[in-house]
Amino acid sequence: MDWRQRVTNLSRGGGLMVAIIALLIATYSVFMVLKERGITNLYSQQQLSCCEFPAIYNFGDSNSDTGAVSAVFGPVFSPYGMTYFHKPFGRYSDGRLIIDFIAEKLGLPYLSAYVDSIGTNFRHGANFAASGATIQPADALMLNKTFNPLTLDVQLSQFEQFKRRSSDLYLEEKNSETKDRLPRPEDYPRALYTFDIGQNDLHAGLTSMKEDEVIKYIPDIINVLSSTVEKLYQGGARTFWIHNTGPIGCLPALVKNYPPAPENVDKIGCVDSYNKVAQEFNKQLKDRVSTLGTQLQESSLVYVDVYSVKYSLISEADKHGFTDPLGRCLRKDGSVLKACANPLEYISWDGVHHTEAANKWVASHIQDGAVSAPKTPLTEACRPVSGSHR
Repeated sequence: MDWRQRVTNLSRGGGLMVAIIALLIATYSVFMVLKERGITNLYSQQQLSCCEFPAIYNFGDSNSDTGAVSAVFGPVFSPYGMTYFHKPFGRYSDGRLIIDFIAEKLGLPYLSAYVDSIGTNFRHGANFAASGATIQPADALMLNKTFNPLTLDVQLSQFEQFKRRSSDLYLEEKNSETKDRLPRPEDYPRALYTFDIGQNDLHAGLTSMKEDEVIKYIPDIINVLSSTVEKLYQGGARTFWIHNTGPIGCLPALVKNYPPAPENVDKIGCVDSYNKVAQEFNKQLKDRVSTLGTQLQESSLVYVDVYSVKYSLISEADKHGFTDPLGRCLRKDGSVLKACANPLEYISWDGVHHTEAANKWVASHIQDGAVSAPKTPLTEACRPVSGSHR
């Protein structure tokens, strides 16, 4: 083979090599562009899309009490619990609450009440909510000592004691059956911390003083809730899902027992001035959650606008398959409590608390993040969204 043939072959081989190198460079460039646009391996995205919370720790009032008051002060009676549990089950409803549907969404069992000593399992969290509880301490002037003493400061104290004692016992316990019913110490920072409280604070004020006087108390109420979140954060909590308060002026019990003047009734029959107090509370709560989200830099705080969802349900009850939006399913017949024929058609169970059907509807409309700030789905609440608390 002469030198001219060798050069020809080398040129052909070199051209092939150049083509291969060019192809590799192009492939790498396309990969980097796709990566920057977030179009990466779908399996990896699916694996990272959910937070997989190992536990829920809830603080609240009767809207999320799963058995505290029933265990401490006496059981709720039939027909409470009739729709889902088919017996009284510690909840002030005919069935499940929003917190139950949150647990279901996250693939976790229903929460046991911290103070319930029978059949409890705390591996996946605990519930410190208590019916009648307030954010303010029990001796607050506004409350006039008429509400449940298991207030938010007490609930926080219960959680701190629970965390300390359960962690010690978990490390010391040799019996696997007992150990399996206790939370793992490493799960506390990865857990979801939920709040649904404030309605009773407003109720106490609205039924004992003028609306403008209640509004003056709101900053103090928000301060207590904010302080609770900060203390939990200092103890290692990182993810918070915080409900605002609902349209208290639409509670059938308040509309009936404290009938408003005609000019104080909104377009759907609710007490307008009461709802404006709730809206002011929610505005200040949202601002504070935003501030905390900036201050607590390793946290993920999600403010959830339950008010708008509940008001939408009440104002468009027929559209969503409900009837008599300001009526109630449970009524007294003399000294006997009697439920309506079909609780699934009612929003209010007893004039204060929602039916399971309403709770399920509300839960389904808050879990996707559409009414949250930041707009974060429940299953992704562990991921802080920088600069989006607006």
